[in-house]
Amino acid sequence: MPLIIAIDGPAASGKGTLARRLAAHYDLPHLDTGLTYRAVAHRLLELGLPLENVSAAETAARQLDLGAMDREVLSQHAVGEAASKVAVMPTVRRILVDKQRVFAADGAVLDGRDIGTVVCPDARVKLYVTASPEVRARRRHDEMTAAGRDASYQTILADIEKRDARDMGRADSPLKPAEDAHLLDTSQMDIEAAFSAAKTIIDDNLAVGSTI
Repeated sequence: MPLIIAIDGPAASGKGTLARRLAAHYDLPHLDTGLTYRAVAHRLLELGLPLENVSAAETAARQLDLGAMDREVLSQHAVGEAASKVAVMPTVRRILVDKQRVFAADGAVLDGRDIGTVVCPDARVKLYVTASPEVRARRRHDEMTAAGRDASYQTILADIEKRDARDMGRADSPLKPAEDAHLLDTSQMDIEAAFSAAKTIIDDNLAVGSTI
């Protein structure tokens, strides 16, 4: 059975950094599924099309090349805001989920908000990575100021709380832990501690699997 590691969690929980570390450690390809929605939104912005244009978003989703996504470009705040409007379109989600499943078929680490519940419900290991909104806002604030960008902690916190409510409250594929996911609260952890805890969970799972 291919090793698929599904990592879900809210914004700024550290799941992306953790996913990249785990992918490198286990020599697996990695996909940040959130970037796929950002890529669709970015394409609409490039073309000057309304973000509510479902047909155009579907076309952009079908044409998306997962290997050509530019994280730096797609990580811009404006793209993230646009992506939140695209991500609520059920047809766009279905197109991108199909692409994400193809990517994962031979084994991979995927992180997002519905990996363990929708994209890869049969994943070998599922992690739900979270942290308090205040901790996540502080991390995002520190990242932005370290990069020389102006940032307001209170504004970031408000954005995160609004994003949480939107992600958890949407009708299609809401953010929630899979029933068999391992909860990893990183509020009091740095990346090394989080990586160590996740690695222990995964290695224990692999050890059990090898004895079956």
